[in-house]
Amino acid sequence: MTQLSRRHFLKSSGLAASCIAISTAITGCVTDTIHTKLSNVKFEHGVASGDPSSSAVIIWTRVQPSEKDNTAQIMWELASDRDFTQVFRTGIVTTQRNQDFTVKIDVQQLKPATEYYYRFISANNTSQTGRTLTLPINNVDKIKLVVVSCSNYPAGYFNAYDHAAQLEEIDAVLHLGDYIYEYPMGGYATEKAAEIGRALAADNDKEIISLDDYRKRYAIYRTDKGLQALHAAAPFIVVWDDHEVCNDTYKNGAQNHNEGEGDFFVRRAAAIQAYYEWLPIRPPYGEQKPEIYRSFDFGNLLSLHMLDTRVIGRDKQLSYNDYRDPVTKELDIKQFSQDLYQSDRTLLGKEQMTWLQKNVSQSSSQWQMLGQQVLMAKMLIPVEVFAGGEIANTPARLAALKTLKNTLDAGATLTSEQQQRLASVMPYNLDAWDGYPKEREDLYDLFSAQNKRLVVVAGDTHNAWHSELKDKAGNVVGVEFATPGITSPGMEKYLKLTNDNAQVVAENLSSLIAELEYCNLHQRGYMVVTITPESASAKWNFVDNILSDEYRVIDTHQASYQA
Repeated sequence: MTQLSRRHFLKSSGLAASCIAISTAITGCVTDTIHTKLSNVKFEHGVASGDPSSSAVIIWTRVQPSEKDNTAQIMWELASDRDFTQVFRTGIVTTQRNQDFTVKIDVQQLKPATEYYYRFISANNTSQTGRTLTLPINNVDKIKLVVVSCSNYPAGYFNAYDHAAQLEEIDAVLHLGDYIYEYPMGGYATEKAAEIGRALAADNDKEIISLDDYRKRYAIYRTDKGLQALHAAAPFIVVWDDHEVCNDTYKNGAQNHNEGEGDFFVRRAAAIQAYYEWLPIRPPYGEQKPEIYRSFDFGNLLSLHMLDTRVIGRDKQLSYNDYRDPVTKELDIKQFSQDLYQSDRTLLGKEQMTWLQKNVSQSSSQWQMLGQQVLMAKMLIPVEVFAGGEIANTPARLAALKTLKNTLDAGATLTSEQQQRLASVMPYNLDAWDGYPKEREDLYDLFSAQNKRLVVVAGDTHNAWHSELKDKAGNVVGVEFATPGITSPGMEKYLKLTNDNAQVVAENLSSLIAELEYCNLHQRGYMVVTITPESASAKWNFVDNILSDEYRVIDTHQASYQA
């Protein structure tokens, strides 16, 4: 949470008070008499913490009551040791069916930069123990963040989460979205689900639309032991992408919201309500509001700004097919360019951009980080790689272009036709920042004008990327590190590449795309980002298997940036 004034903090907490219990130092006295009134419930979905500040953190669980019960009462404990010999805060909380029996406590008046342990107790069960951490306020030498996104339950086991949970000295986990997917069985990435024991339950195997649908989908995902382990290991700082609502969401619709599926805004409201119930987040503007952007200060070292590039501000994505002649398939480049570079075309929206400008200008941290969903770097690929509006499965074609590029870099002269082949480029993904170039330049101007060191972390693509961020004049304004998916298939599936071909294509793309330093197109995993006063670095960890819960980390890659 951002370092807000106390008035603003209490105002924000009050807006969400219907589902979040507030605990201060003067609360938390539990008597034996009250203890006897606890409900008989189970804790089947683990525990979690999130949205840490220097003095507060959300702790979360969900209880499993009997079908006849509409309320449940449980106790929670916060301690300074894992064995709970030094319990200094306890409380009783009641949860209800209209909250899907989720529990959130905003534990306040804590010490900064302090490790805490928490658990929940019912009449007949005790939850697993969670570890959490408050943010520092003094001089900080290092911040270590796990960065994850895109976990598709039917596609495989969340082994990357499990491995990340075993790391030491993690300050927080940044989840950049696609925590769940809305698709039905038989849809996207479900081909092996039944075979590997990851089929969706019979009462939730259709595309999710209603509040009950979204709640049940979270319940299925939260049974994964890797996800439970990571939630218990460190506080999460989360933001949604599109699949928490539905594919390619924008401010007033979505690609996967179709005729017969009801009012889009009713569906979006249901999705947001379930998200706020199931994630350890302090809704910054209240539980009925779609605005999720907020900031977190890690002492004087890092200001983290979590952005929403999906729900509140995004104009509808452009599509190349809308600009192609139906007969010749030729692209109307003039009209496409006019629409693409419209001055008011936005991904963030005016209010969010204004908020970001204010927070960046007021921050005194040595580094600024944007936690957001889609790739920011310019992913401009030679036009001849595209076929019918989509990138073609032609590693040989990419290799030929790389040969031309190597020839040019070696100082040789190319023919005008060869030069044109390299110079004619187009963005491969208009759903990313490439589809909103004017606002991207505005963002770059903000950080350049403020002379702030910028790190961008991204998810969404299911692949790993490392890019320099350059403005239209070619000046480097920052670095982008993008995390691979936990299980969601990446570019290798869309291009129908073998693993060997995927590695060749990745190497060629890194050579042909001006800002791209590295990419991995075929492996699932996660990323660790470490910030020090001198540098921002990333390490990608890739798992060898998602089709069972047996796995190894077989490959890693590291990169560093010094502004």
